[in-house]
Amino acid sequence: MDSATGSSPSPELAAALHRLRSTLARLKAELELAQDDAAGAPVSRLRGDVEEALDLLRVVERTALGLITVLVIDDDARLGELTARGLRRLGFDSDSTDAFRESRPGEVVVFDLGLYSGLDEGARSALRAVRPIVVTGATDPGSRALATRLNASDYLVKPVVLEELAAAISRRMAEGSP
Repeated sequence: MDSATGSSPSPELAAALHRLRSTLARLKAELELAQDDAAGAPVSRLRGDVEEALDLLRVVERTALGLITVLVIDDDARLGELTARGLRRLGFDSDSTDAFRESRPGEVVVFDLGLYSGLDEGARSALRAVRPIVVTGATDPGSRALATRLNASDYLVKPVVLEELAAAISRRMAEGSP
């Protein structure tokens, strides 16, 4: 199918759209079956389908619209959520957590260095692979060295100015895939 500009969609976009349509069709069928059977819907399966559809939608948005997804990992859950909300107001697709979780493909990670000591080697390796943007209240040389060992793309001192974080995210995306 041609787009409005007359060019074909990228293979990644076409594949993501196809998978998204399939996932939504499966979700619709499950809901219709549950309604026809007057039985309870398989909630865990439906939640999984919705999560899969949202992940695929992120791929479509990232490919078609250049949407940047950001995961804020901060030991202060409230501060992490405030940061994520601020990033959403600036046009990023942002989520937050106060415990490490592996990032989704293409997601930029903003990592609070205060969580480092609680990570196992697998989590540390995963962080090094995605080149996180490190945020911390610490300004000592040891913290900077730790950020370097984490292969951090940037080092920002709290309180972080949202526009500076957005600039660091843009620099990280300009480097290429995490």
